[in-house]
Amino acid sequence: MAEAGNVFDVVILGGGSGGYACAFRAADLGMNVALIEKAEVGGTCLHRGCIPTKALLHAAEVADLAREGESFGVKTVLEGIDMPGVNKYKDGVVSGLYKGLQGIVKARKITFVAGEGTLSAPNQVTVNGEVYTGRNVVLATGSVPKSLPGLEIDGQRIISSDHALKLDRVPASVVILGGGVIGCEFASVYKSFGADVTIVEFLPHLVPNEDVASSKLLERAFRRRGIKFEIDNGFTGVEAVTLASGDSGVRVSTAKGKTFDAELLLVAVGRGPVSAGLGFEQAGVAVDRGYVKVNEYCQTSVPNVYAVGDLIPTLQLAHVGFAEGILVAEHIAGLDPRPIDYDGVPRVTYSNPEVASCGLTEVKAAEKYGADHIKTFTYNLAGNGKSKILKTQGEIKLVQIQGVAGEDDRVVGIHMVGDRVGELVAEAQLIYNWDATAGDVAQFVHAHPTQGEALGEAHMALAGKPLHVHD
Repeated sequence: MAEAGNVFDVVILGGGSGGYACAFRAADLGMNVALIEKAEVGGTCLHRGCIPTKALLHAAEVADLAREGESFGVKTVLEGIDMPGVNKYKDGVVSGLYKGLQGIVKARKITFVAGEGTLSAPNQVTVNGEVYTGRNVVLATGSVPKSLPGLEIDGQRIISSDHALKLDRVPASVVILGGGVIGCEFASVYKSFGADVTIVEFLPHLVPNEDVASSKLLERAFRRRGIKFEIDNGFTGVEAVTLASGDSGVRVSTAKGKTFDAELLLVAVGRGPVSAGLGFEQAGVAVDRGYVKVNEYCQTSVPNVYAVGDLIPTLQLAHVGFAEGILVAEHIAGLDPRPIDYDGVPRVTYSNPEVASCGLTEVKAAEKYGADHIKTFTYNLAGNGKSKILKTQGEIKLVQIQGVAGEDDRVVGIHMVGDRVGELVAEAQLIYNWDATAGDVAQFVHAHPTQGEALGEAHMALAGKPLHVHD
């Protein structure tokens, strides 16, 4: 039986993005919170995902600028990549944010419990032999890198993204299995650092969850950069080989009979939920293929038990975890929060160039509203002054519905490719989530010269009053 001191309004199992966001919001709402984490608060995003990979991507951008400085009239020389120095920079960013999170946990008087917990009863979590009882329990155990049947990640020649973040050298060559967000971001980093890169993707396009037009633009840009990719081709096997250089490496075989030799194979086929062996199903929580099933308020099949983040089958994004954690805290507090519209969540691939979007792809919009009710417009960044200054290429594509009964002619999809377009997605999400029409956005004055101006001019053109646009 739990001791009186171990009874809380909310017990949260997992201190990643979803778990700690829920803890912070619940504490702000006056609840007594226990946050249980087997490693470090911050979870995958802070320690093994979003933050360290974006630090690597920024270092890669600096390398590219040094390499290409002469094209801007600046004489620069790239002498090489100091991976211990890059890792020191990356780890410093992570460490600073980690200390900040630890401070917030203390400031909000959240009880932090270090250890691996299990759901020992619908309202109890056991950690290190001690029971913590919650009037509400939130499952936030996150995810780990996935592999494929028969493909063993050894951490040496066959690595996951976790291993890639700790490499003390730049590989001469790498095959990346998976052309989604993780695969394309690491491909971009490795190419900027000087490696020979090949992506193998089972589906017909890179970043296959994005609008096809965005995928094709990224593929075109990767070709220009010398990043090789094999799409619509599945992995069949890998074996150890001696490379032409005499070094040890791997040979990757594919379903179409092609083989690729490299120093390393990076497996980037997605992430799977951490749910096995944690007592979820024994406590009555419904699980499907490892994911915990929830309703629109992230409630599980068990009363007063919630689940958030990568553990549930929603978008595996840190900001989605934040939103779900806040939603749950407010639902527990009786604030009647609005369920999350996952189509309205901004999505960014931080490769070079970046891919950013919010809302529906053209295909999904046609499925939802009918192809006859869809209008699109594409604005080429060649007409944007700031993009010219940055020497970036790309496009902004808008998807609009027209003539749908009971609906305004809203812009339901914004899809962008180009350097720094991830910073434009903030306005894009407002356009989608506030049901804006092209005419609504066309009224706003965007600063010149900015890339945000391109988003404004795209809407002006869609509204029938183009400026720097010609046929």
